[in-house]
Amino acid sequence: MNIVDLLFNPLSNAIMTVTTGVTVIYWIFNLIFGNVLGDGDLDADGIDTDVDADADLDGDASTWDKLLAFVNVGKVPFMIVLSVFKLIAWIFTLASSIVFNLITWGWMSVFILIPVIIVAFIITRFATRPLIKLYHAMGYNGEEAYDLLGRNARMLSAISGDTIGFAELKVQGDVVRINVKSKTGEAIRFDADVMIMDESPDKKYYIVVPEVNLANIV
Repeated sequence: MNIVDLLFNPLSNAIMTVTTGVTVIYWIFNLIFGNVLGDGDLDADGIDTDVDADADLDGDASTWDKLLAFVNVGKVPFMIVLSVFKLIAWIFTLASSIVFNLITWGWMSVFILIPVIIVAFIITRFATRPLIKLYHAMGYNGEEAYDLLGRNARMLSAISGDTIGFAELKVQGDVVRINVKSKTGEAIRFDADVMIMDESPDKKYYIVVPEVNLANIV
């Protein structure tokens, strides 16, 4: 089996080769047009999935946020973590195709991606740990690098009382996602505009109030 056959056969190898190739192209464009180690941590779709890895994970954060925190997103930029994960998953996929002779499985070889993704996800947690100190030394602290007080944001979930939800806002072209709590406990609906008034003493969430504008007072 030559290298091209290995990269694109069976189907599981082709899927991971293509997805990893897309990531390589992303970094090539960053090398040419941007700063690889810059402050931006947007994913390929322009949606930020960066979370505070020290956020309260005792039920207020979603499963998705817990998974991201597990692999150190928030301490290391999302695209760096994703690239490490894809590389590990790609290597494991190629290796498993040789070990288990997956070419004989046909299209069913895609099922090998389930255990591969799980194993790669766990290994990514440890593979990105050395990068935490590097990015901390560079001054990267996720959304904490921005002064968010007084800015407007859009709710990604409904909140009321002591419930902690999520909101997003744009800062210097980056989409930042933050944990938020209603200042007075009043209900704030999903997709509502809010203003960031304060930060909690433990710095785990921001205090917000509904933004007053023509759209919500008419």
